[in-house]
This record gives sequence, C-alpha cells and structure tokens, in this order.
Amino acid sequence: MLNRRQIIGGMAAAAAGTAFTWKQANRLMADEQKTDKRPLIISTWPFGKAGNEKALATMQNGGSTLDAVEQGIKVVEDSGNTSVGLSGRPNAAGYSQLDSCIMHGPDHQAGAVCAIEGIVHPISVARKVMEETPHVMLAGEGARWFALQHGIKSVDVQADQAKKSEFLAAKKLNSSSEAKPGSAENHDTITMLVLGPDGTISGGCSTSGLANKIPGRVGDSPIIGSGLYVDNEVGAAGATGVGENVMRYCATFLIVEFMRQGMDPTMACQKVIERIAGMDPRNKKDLAINFIALDKQGRFGAAGTDDFPHSVTYPGFSEVLTVKAT
Repeated sequence: MLNRRQIIGGMAAAAAGTAFTWKQANRLMADEQKTDKRPLIISTWPFGKAGNEKALATMQNGGSTLDAVEQGIKVVEDSGNTSVGLSGRPNAAGYSQLDSCIMHGPDHQAGAVCAIEGIVHPISVARKVMEETPHVMLAGEGARWFALQHGIKSVDVQADQAKKSEFLAAKKLNSSSEAKPGSAENHDTITMLVLGPDGTISGGCSTSGLANKIPGRVGDSPIIGSGLYVDNEVGAAGATGVGENVMRYCATFLIVEFMRQGMDPTMACQKVIERIAGMDPRNKKDLAINFIALDKQGRFGAAGTDDFPHSVTYPGFSEVLTVKAT
C-alpha cells in the first residue's frame, strides 16, 4: 500500500506540471480510502459533517443504519441551510418545494417524496412511505397529506409562502439573487450513505432543489437510481449538483454497477462522470455533477466535475475531504 508521503509527492509532481495527473493522484489516494471501522458514513459537502456525526452517535446509541440516515439528515434539514429543508432558496414563485428519498439495503426497500410543501423533515416522510405503504413515491399535496396524517412536523403553507413577496422583490431588484445551478450558493443536496457493523447499508437524500426552479420541478434527489442507489451486496452511491444531468443517465445505479464489476468507489464515480461527459455535448464543468460512494468492504470515494468537498466519518475520524475535479 502506498503511504501518504508517496501520494503527496505525486501530487507535488502534478503541481509542478509533470506527467503525474490529478486523476492519478486521486486514484492513489483511493488506496488509503478504506477503513475497517464501523459505522462508516459519507455525505456530500462540508455541511454533511454535522449530520455524519449525529448519524454515528445514533448508531453508537443502538440505532440502526436507517435511524442513522434519518437522524443525520434531519440535522441538516434543521440547520438553516440555503439548499436543504424549508430554509432552502425558494422556487420561481417564491416558496419551497422539497424532495427526499431513503433506501435500505436489506429487501431493497425505498421511499421518496417530491414537491412536498410545508414539511420540516421530508426525510422522515420518505421513511414512512417506505415502511408504511406499498408505494415508493408520493408527490405534492398527497405527500403533504400523508405527512400530516403521520404527525410529521409541519408549518402552515401560507406562512412559508410569505417568503414570496420578499423573494420576488429581491429578484426584481437584483437578478444575481437567482443562484446558478452548481454555484456555491446552490449546493443543493445532503446525500448520506451509511455502512453498519453487520454490513447493512442505508442511504438518504434531502433537498430544496435548484433555486428559482419552475414550481413542480423535481430533480434527481428523490429518484431511486439517480440521486441515490443502495445494493446491500455491493455498496451505495449518491449524487449532488444539477439533477437533470444526473437523472438522465441513472448515474448512481451505474456507479454501483461499476463497483459490482470490481471498481473501487472513487474509480466508479470517476468512470460515470467520464461516461456522462462523453455523451453530453456540454463542457464537462458545465455539467456540475458530483458523486459519493462506498462499498461493502469499507472503501469510500467521491468525484466531481469541479473540486468536490465531502464529509467522511467513522469511529475516531470525522473530516471534510476534497477531491480535485475529474
């Protein structure tokens, strides 16, 4: 196994302009991206770190991997984040519509909600859909009705829509208030993957979606196989970024399939970005897509079309790591 000095030396060579590329540096770093410690938790963006730590504490207190995913994501939904939960930037009509999903490896269970309004914790609704209905996805008013029937914390929709006049006024005065897809102001998703001590894998996503989206727009986050995919025999993958550029390629499903073929998580994420970039006519950076993944062996990784910070946590370790653009 390569040590960190060799990896850093390779990165220094890349910075000096030698033939050693950042992609090679990422692949060398992947040799260190493995742990025997459990639970192993990986999530998108630096704001995922607090959620990871809650997920770890949940499992250390006897919770399941599903409990860990739900409780960890709820931390971010409650955090005032501008792209997750009711604090997220509103749609073009000035109010929030949220998307979420959850998936559990055993029995290949899944639940999701999309375009739900006035619900504080859409991740909890997604879990209820999975565990208490024969369905996988509920949408819009039906999803809100279901959430209220199950006592999920909510706010008055009219009160939430009170953002509208302020938002629309600001938009009229300053067009820059519209966060661009993939921009620092519009990092849109908390996606979290958890590998438990017994090898059980669970994952979840939650988002308010792209700022200024057309009301009713749904991105990749609640779509199984796009924003999230879990296979308990292989591993799991999650996405963040511009959902349209993820969902058209069933990206997380494909990452898991590449891991099934023997790729490590980092390579599988990179391979999917290369596949998408090879099919899409736009410049790769304009795709604004990022992926995280872990496998059954405790390997973990990430890749993005730009430098991509993500959070990794396991007993004795909790850090924000950054991979260079693929």
